[in-house]
Amino acid sequence: MSRVLALILAGGEHPALSVLTAERAEAAVPFAGKYRIVDFTLSNCVNSGITNVGVLTQYRPRSLQEHVGVGKPWDLDRRMGGVHILHPYLGTGMSWQRGNADALRANLDFIGEQSAEHVLVLAGDHIYKMDYRPMIAAHLARGSDVTVAVHPVAAYEVHRFGIVTLDGHGHVRQFVEKPAQSESTLASMGIYLFRKSYLIDVLQRHLGENIGRDLMPALINETNVNSYTFPDYWADVGTIQAYYDASMALLSAQPALDLSDPNWVIHTRSAEMPAAEVGPHARISNSMICDGSRVDGYVSGSLIGPGVVVPAGCRVIDSIILPNVTLGAGSRIERTIIDKNVVVGTGAQIGHGRGGVVNAQIPSLLNSGLTLIGMHTSVPNDAQVGTNVLIAARVPATAWQKPTLADGETLVGA
Repeated sequence: MSRVLALILAGGEHPALSVLTAERAEAAVPFAGKYRIVDFTLSNCVNSGITNVGVLTQYRPRSLQEHVGVGKPWDLDRRMGGVHILHPYLGTGMSWQRGNADALRANLDFIGEQSAEHVLVLAGDHIYKMDYRPMIAAHLARGSDVTVAVHPVAAYEVHRFGIVTLDGHGHVRQFVEKPAQSESTLASMGIYLFRKSYLIDVLQRHLGENIGRDLMPALINETNVNSYTFPDYWADVGTIQAYYDASMALLSAQPALDLSDPNWVIHTRSAEMPAAEVGPHARISNSMICDGSRVDGYVSGSLIGPGVVVPAGCRVIDSIILPNVTLGAGSRIERTIIDKNVVVGTGAQIGHGRGGVVNAQIPSLLNSGLTLIGMHTSVPNDAQVGTNVLIAARVPATAWQKPTLADGETLVGA
């Protein structure tokens, strides 16, 4: 697939994931235990035969850059093509990138230097398995300037997406960014295939910052923007609730996203860890346990990341525990997302409350009874933490002025 250059947009700030993106880009957020979100897009590229890939960064790029590295886990450490980390920079007449179209515009020199004839623009923050080759074939057969991938969503979710209206021939007739309501429920997947020369021309003529909000409405009026409908699993995990729901869906009897498919492997950069250990008195049901973890307690309906310690007497229920978290003996964790390198004291009760009070600081994001703890935080012994509670990253145990956080409260460091 040498005719196609893939560009993964992985540089935006995503406040809807709250503390999970306080110190990392959304694309670098862990998912399904051992993976990062960007692994799915990178793996889709190499599994589709696309081996010339650029990753566009900006917001908090260190974790993402360390994870992708030279691309070896995806067989992208090669002399011809391979993976390119494209950092933002300041030059004459340039400013920091203000949107995904602006990010592409800042890299026009790189795009122009590539021998590829077409550019596949991809979001780096979605969870899905997609062979891009049928979309590329349809794009070439139609002689399209632009093809956009679309996916049906529920009517109550249209406000989260760019919504597309098609005519009877599959041409895009309307593109509305995040409407309050819409008769159409076809969402743009953030996947755009451009003829390269047309993309370069468009970015030079149209100075809009965002592809969906600014460019697509203009392009619809000047060329046939074609669609490609993707019918399989696709999830935008750009909110706390969406991230939690997509994670929990992996534990169903027949998950829509099959991570064990040998014909479509999701590659990742994995830490060298021993196999998970399960103690003689541990009880585990309907859960995912990753390498390097040690479980001696009770785990139900949860995802336990690499290097997590669940000691005897600890209970973890319907929760997501990210890498290298140490839970205290006698603690209880329920409907909670705990970011990496958190230490929970003995006897702490987290996510224990009635759930009727939304979070006062981010009511639109924490309102369903989840509790969220940021990375490198310490929860003191015997702490009582309710539901819809937000605890920021890097909060030391000494910052807790009281042992109890009621439903809907927020705790930040000093």
